Amino acid sequence: MYIVIVGAGDIGTPLVEIATGGGNEVVVIERDEARAEEAATEFDCLVIHDDATVKDTLVDAGADRADALVSTTDQDATNIMVCLLAQEIAVPDVVSVVHSPEHMGLFERIGVNTMENPQRLIAEYLYRAVERPSIVDYMRIGDEAEVFEIEMGLDAPIAGMSLDTANEEGVLTEDVLVIAVERNGTGDPITPRGTTTIEPGDLVTVYSSAGATPALTDMFGHYDDRN
Repeated sequence: MYIVIVGAGDIGTPLVEIATGGGNEVVVIERDEARAEEAATEFDCLVIHDDATVKDTLVDAGADRADALVSTTDQDATNIMVCLLAQEIAVPDVVSVVHSPEHMGLFERIGVNTMENPQRLIAEYLYRAVERPSIVDYMRIGDEAEVFEIEMGLDAPIAGMSLDTANEEGVLTEDVLVIAVERNGTGDPITPRGTTTIEPGDLVTVYSSAGATPALTDMFGHYDDRN
């Protein structure tokens, strides 16, 4: 893909690293001279030291033939302007970071794919690590639903049960779905069936419409989460 990334700061720099590492053709626009020079030195991509809120800068970056543009600056006003110009140039996929929740609706109204304030997401992730230490990783879906990974404890109520049995006995409720099971640290997940048995030490990926509640982490043998 041909990707234009606006901003080489705390968010843009890791994105540039991932995008160039994935073999994409990347052009970076950075207004700060020091950041622009650092990005040009560190990454195998074209870096333009200029103002991305000027249409000619986007044209110089090849936005008119880009597959996507991602605006990552720390100013919502700048990101909005960049996105509007990108749409005017007809970039097929326009994505932006949004720092203030109050501005989310504006980005959505102009048809931009958004990523909410990453600092808040990090804060929520860290709080979850304290609140539910048994959760290895998670992703929120909507207001309450979550997909999360959890390791099976030795004395988990579901340990040694097939998924069919767990459903029949009400150990697994209707709002909980086991999506994948990784066994022995192989990194190769098992696609669970009704006959699949969950064993202690398994890393289980779970969907729950109510999120990772204490009752649910209890089921996987992590009673300390209640503390």
